[in-house]
Amino acid sequence: MNTKRINTLVGLFVLVGLVALGFLAISMGGGRLSLPEGHRIMLVARFTNVNGLKAGSTVAIAGVPVGEVKKIILKPDDMSALVTFGVDSSLKLDDDTVAAIHSVGLLGEKFIALKPGASGTELKPGTVIIDTQSSVDLEDLIAKFVFGAADKK
Repeated sequence: MNTKRINTLVGLFVLVGLVALGFLAISMGGGRLSLPEGHRIMLVARFTNVNGLKAGSTVAIAGVPVGEVKKIILKPDDMSALVTFGVDSSLKLDDDTVAAIHSVGLLGEKFIALKPGASGTELKPGTVIIDTQSSVDLEDLIAKFVFGAADKK
């Protein structure tokens, strides 16, 4: 083999390795490639408890990722959480869509699961979804079970 061909192969191997390391670094760091702003609509959901949900969390329909959480703020008048998230603009969600906070596995990260409705009236960008199911706090459930059982004895 000549030296030029060996140098080319080594260079290609190094380039593929760097691309693989870059992909690994982005995926391990929680980085995601998301849709451009023009290809999504922003919606808001009101929850009483968003424990574990954060900006960047996934929004999914039937387990398929369709968007991500942009920001979470506290609504001071009723102490509820307003979660702003973007979903693919090609989705036609009705105004009776339900937003629920679920977790991946028992102790996994939280995400918003959308359950599309069938009202026939499409959600407009910026609409607040009030039909929601908040996050279940595992620590509270365990405490109720442990101390509830202790109270009965």
